[in-house]
Order: sequence, then structure tokens, then C-alpha cells
Amino acid sequence: MAGVTSIEVKETLDDLSEQLRQAETSTAKERLQVLYWLKQENAPSISVIAKAIGKHRNTLQTWLSLYRSGGIEDMLQVKKSPGGVRVIPQWAEQSLAKRLQEPNHGFKSYGQVQQWLAETLGVEAEYHAVYQMTRYRLKAKLKVARPQNCKQDSRQRTAFEQTLRTT
Repeated sequence: MAGVTSIEVKETLDDLSEQLRQAETSTAKERLQVLYWLKQENAPSISVIAKAIGKHRNTLQTWLSLYRSGGIEDMLQVKKSPGGVRVIPQWAEQSLAKRLQEPNHGFKSYGQVQQWLAETLGVEAEYHAVYQMTRYRLKAKLKVARPQNCKQDSRQRTAFEQTLRTT
């Protein structure tokens, strides 16, 4: 099924097939495949190509408009969004990291970290944001000493710990 395309692909079929072989990401391969199909003698329509690679035809049109305006380099460039604005600034995160390194000043809960940020640094943040930052970005686990039974024999415990060290 031959389709009418309003795009002139400048690269040769050999160039496109070589770039297809060297493409590292699946998005680059998909985009190069579209150009490869359009360069062929009996090129299929955009709708047929879109169906074949599992994308909407408008997506292909966007890729092709990038190709028309800036060539293959622009078409292969994938823009990454910068992400959201951090609730807890970098300086506050560094200050908290220093505080977490101090052996005498630990936190018993993430709520306590949240309170410390608000009182000491004036940074108001939700519990979830404090947890995410402390646990995943700073890689800190809040450790709380477990209570010991008052009936526990301390000599027996010490002897047990020493047998663990020797084995």
C-alpha cells in the first residue's frame, strides 16, 4: 500500500540501516525505522507505519516535523523534563545530612526530623517529603534502641556475645 508522504528523507537507505544498527535506545530505533520506511520506493503511509510501530500517527508527525526543522539530530533528541521544584532546599538537605552523621544527636522518627527542619532551619515540609529525602536521597535509616527486659541476666548476655564473636 503506497502512501503519499510530504517528507523528503535526505539520508540514504544504507546510512539509515547503519544508524539503525548503531542505535542504543528503543526510541531512537523507532524514529530511525520511520525514516527508513519512508525512504523506501513504495513507502507506506504514515498511518500504516504508526500502526506497525504501535504509536499514534500524530506522534510520527511530531517526529517528522522535528526532522524537517533540524534534521536527524533534532529528531533523535529526547528532551527530559527538569522535574518538580524541591520542597526541601539543597542547603537544608546538607544540614540534615551533617546532623544525621553526628553520633550523639539521632532522631527517633521521621516526624522528629520534620519538626527539627521546621524549628531549626525554618523549612516546612510534609512528612512524606521528609521521609523520601531522609530514607532515599540521604540513605539514612533511623535506628531506635530496642528496650531490654529487666529480668535479663547481663553476665549471661555478655558471655553469649563473646561466643558469637569467636565463631
